[in-house]
Amino acid sequence: MSGRSDTGTSGTRMREPGEVFGPRMTLFADVLSVGLATAVACVPLLTAPAALSTACAVLRGAGEDQPATAGRYFGLLRRRLRAGDLGAGAVALTGLLLFAADLALAGAGLPGAPLFAVVAAVIGACAAVVGLRACARPESLTDWRVAVREAARDAVRDAGGSALVLLAVATAVLCAWMLIPLAFLAPGPLALALTAVDVRRSAAPG
Repeated sequence: MSGRSDTGTSGTRMREPGEVFGPRMTLFADVLSVGLATAVACVPLLTAPAALSTACAVLRGAGEDQPATAGRYFGLLRRRLRAGDLGAGAVALTGLLLFAADLALAGAGLPGAPLFAVVAAVIGACAAVVGLRACARPESLTDWRVAVREAARDAVRDAGGSALVLLAVATAVLCAWMLIPLAFLAPGPLALALTAVDVRRSAAPG
């Protein structure tokens, strides 16, 4: 008789005796708890990049059998917060305010406003992709400059991954718009999507 491993034919861990939910449901619950922790950590705004970066690191660790819990999340976030993280938050917040101001000017009926709005939207989307992909890179835990530089290269070389990032952001915004309480859970699935895109890039040949 051929032996069967406890991972099954699909490579997924089978449910243990007495376990109510399977591993996929456990990961789903972990993602939601990390998402809620990330939403709380983002409240000061300046901590948003570090909060999202930490969420990606925790979820990446789940693939290495490390716990993806809110406790581990806050422990990692507490150890890594530094001046560079707050600086990254200041840059992100400044860029967001400038983008909002540009769109407000475009909506004021100035000459050439439609074209200006399109250009501002494209620049904003590109900056968002680079910033979010930087959060997903492991380098963001220690050096934001390296993370942003590598993320910019990834954004160009991996156009498909960049499109997935924009789709993930659009989905998170839509869910939050449809049901406000989902805004507190959206960072978890968003971080999971960003991590998956980065893992996909790392696994790609060449």
